Amino acid sequence: MTVELEGCVDNIIFRNEENGYTVFELATKKSEEVLTCVGSFSYISEGEYFKLECGETRHNVYGKQYKVLSATAIEPEDAASMERYLGSGAVKGIGKALAARIVKEFGDDTFRVIEEEPERLADIKGISERMARSISENFYDKREMRNAMMFLQKYGISSALSVKIYKQYGSGLYQVLRTNPYRMAEEIKGVGFKTADEIAQRGGIRIDSEYRTRAGILYVLSEAVGQGHTYLPLEILTDTAVKTLQVPAEDIEAPLEKLKIEKKIVFRESGEKKCCYLAPYYYMELSVARMLLDLDVKYTVPKKKTDDFFEKIEEELSVELDPIQKDAVRAAAENGVMVLTGGPGTGKTTTIKAIIRFFEAEGMDILLAAPTGRAAKRMNETTGREASTIHRMLQMKGMSEDEDGSVVKGGFEKNETNPLETDIVIIDEMSMVDISLMNALLKATAQGTRLIMVGDANQLPPVGPGNVLRDIIASSKFTTVCLTKIFRQAAMSDIVVNAHKINRGEEITLDNKSKDFFFMKRDTPNDISGVVVALVRDKLPSYVKATSMDIQILTPMRKGELGVERLNKVLQNFLNPADPKKREKTYGDVIFREGDKVMQVKNNYQLEWETRNSRGFVKASGSGIFNGDCGIIKKINTFSDEIEIVFDEDKTVMYPFSLLEDLELAYSVTVHKSQGSEYPAVILPLLNGPRQLFNRNLLYTAVTRAKKCVVIVGSKNAVTDMINNEMEQKRYSGLAENLVKML
Repeated sequence: MTVELEGCVDNIIFRNEENGYTVFELATKKSEEVLTCVGSFSYISEGEYFKLECGETRHNVYGKQYKVLSATAIEPEDAASMERYLGSGAVKGIGKALAARIVKEFGDDTFRVIEEEPERLADIKGISERMARSISENFYDKREMRNAMMFLQKYGISSALSVKIYKQYGSGLYQVLRTNPYRMAEEIKGVGFKTADEIAQRGGIRIDSEYRTRAGILYVLSEAVGQGHTYLPLEILTDTAVKTLQVPAEDIEAPLEKLKIEKKIVFRESGEKKCCYLAPYYYMELSVARMLLDLDVKYTVPKKKTDDFFEKIEEELSVELDPIQKDAVRAAAENGVMVLTGGPGTGKTTTIKAIIRFFEAEGMDILLAAPTGRAAKRMNETTGREASTIHRMLQMKGMSEDEDGSVVKGGFEKNETNPLETDIVIIDEMSMVDISLMNALLKATAQGTRLIMVGDANQLPPVGPGNVLRDIIASSKFTTVCLTKIFRQAAMSDIVVNAHKINRGEEITLDNKSKDFFFMKRDTPNDISGVVVALVRDKLPSYVKATSMDIQILTPMRKGELGVERLNKVLQNFLNPADPKKREKTYGDVIFREGDKVMQVKNNYQLEWETRNSRGFVKASGSGIFNGDCGIIKKINTFSDEIEIVFDEDKTVMYPFSLLEDLELAYSVTVHKSQGSEYPAVILPLLNGPRQLFNRNLLYTAVTRAKKCVVIVGSKNAVTDMINNEMEQKRYSGLAENLVKML
């Protein structure tokens, strides 16, 4: 049974901006009752008038409610209703007192006067001519926005997305939706091809529309960038677009050519193969190749100078440098660009220390940086020198991202016109650096500056697009020193020994006679989950002298019974269970709770942070929280709609609820997301999974994240299969080829 209600939104009790779900009180026009209503609204604000069709329901706690089945916004018709609407704050510049004066002056004619004769508002005390125009404009904008939001609701568009669309197009959105809704996929961040395609189908746009095909091509290339590619071979692009769009291959040709003419995409010949790029990535690869080659100046350093230095530094550091480590120091001294690579325990840290001491003895300035806060902190601890993230070194200021995910030009203060003031730049964990960050780094590196890149080429490639470290090594254009000897102290660690065995494709011993590498056989996901909980909560903290929050569960997958999403819910229930004293915030199907371990999953260059001393005073501040940064939720404030999170490096951030889509629980993370981090203990639940994920490269990366202890829980067969599986997802990047082709 349904009832019709008409009245004013008196009070919004709850509002989810993502899906539009709203609980509000309606002051009815006839009975003057205040009724509780629930429903989904693309747009609603206090003071608005609605005609509602509702069904009566009864909530266990809140009693009688009205579930809104349909809603129509209506204009207030009498003076009292108009005063209530204007006094609600719905129109910027008008409060209750001013609303009363305006309605007293114009009565039932108030709205017409505001729209058609706004100059008459200036007759009222306290309203200037300028303010009168502003009130009229705000009144009109409010009405237009409400009408637009109601219109967009018919297309199934969420409230948050509706606001973005209206801000982008204003009253022009009707034309966009009726003719070419695919524009939104190119012009509005957050509107992907699939959303635009769904809107287009509801609007009756033909499946073979050229607008659709064009948007589909850009979507396929953008998805490829998200998977780490900088380009796609034309045949793969065409095949994928055909499958995505369900159109014949010949329908792809004309839109491709037009996108090329518009310089949205670029083709590059590679032998008999044609490669297709989103334009920004083509020019990034060219730029990176050119700048690297320009930096690679050769220097003459007398052998006696380095020999004397080695004698001195070995005494100072109480170590004997391996011949290859000495070669690395000489290479750093003699080359403008140099790569130092090697697995765990091969002496990279000692070599970096020696390189730093050599240049310091020459009176040169040195900057140390790494892609993540954790990696930078570790670099600082191992070298005894200040190190920062690459982003901080380049000094971010008001930076954002393009629709394709690349950093907007000019976002870093350090660039080609304002370069880094240093003689040497040393970058650690280079395997994590993608093409976009490398481009920004090189733009800020002046001619004559030496660039030393340190990393393990056998680690997983970066999360972002490109394969920078591997491509630089593969090009053979730059001096590369590969450390291979495992030093005695490192050889005592089964983590190091087994990592190298895995990398060579050799079987590892899982007999639990080790002090730092363990295996626990379990055959079902539930059994594995139970062991993981017991390890992280009860067993490992005292063993590695760390907290449960410091121990990291790594898994190859996001989905599935042993994927990140399920494990995080299980671990949250045991490690940080619900408690009346702990506030919570639900977003989608995730509950964020005070005390939770969380991870940022998207670069945000605007988020401001502070670090505080023991007395609570701010000692440093800045902006930027990045993909992979982890933290702990300290407070949830439902009044200010913010979460206080302390991220790595003690960065305190007031995190708005509106950005919760960029935050995840982090008790368990994928191996990819763990790159650049090091943990006291790592737990790997391994049972079975897709071959493209369960490979040698991923297992090697996971094991090398552990500092004191690795525990594998699951199947020995899964471990053996991963070691034997050399298959890696092909990553299409052209940096190596560009380096080889350039003179």
